Amino acid sequence: MRLVTVVLIALLVSIQYPLWYGRGGWLRVHELETQVADQEKKNADLKQRNDRLAGEVQDLQNGTAALEERARYELGMIRDNEVFVQFVSPNEPIVLTPNAIAGPATSTRGVMAAAPVRVVPDPPSRQMLNERKRAEKAAKGKTARPAKASAAK
Repeated sequence: MRLVTVVLIALLVSIQYPLWYGRGGWLRVHELETQVADQEKKNADLKQRNDRLAGEVQDLQNGTAALEERARYELGMIRDNEVFVQFVSPNEPIVLTPNAIAGPATSTRGVMAAAPVRVVPDPPSRQMLNERKRAEKAAKGKTARPAKASAAK
């Protein structure tokens, strides 16, 4: 009876081994399903990229708006009688040379431009943001001071 049990267990193990670890076993199937899912995700991303590029090509072939946008952002070009305004961080020093003020204007890439370039060192929107930050710091300081004063007494 014991021999029969051992033989049956050996047969069961010999049948289960290919099921789990064989060429078409469960682990291999799971691994392949994971690879297929990853590849499908990559394909979807690439299809979305291709669609976006096809739309961009269509815009460049048919319209001038896309060409103008590329010229502005990639080449730093501006239209005639248009003013280029660049906001500068308040922490960066502003270097104004006499040639930069009175001379011909250049774009951000150093290309000669027909319109003047004006630098706005501290725009009103940034001033409002700085005032708001100062007010928040003052409010935090006021709430912390009474606690220190009462602890000191």
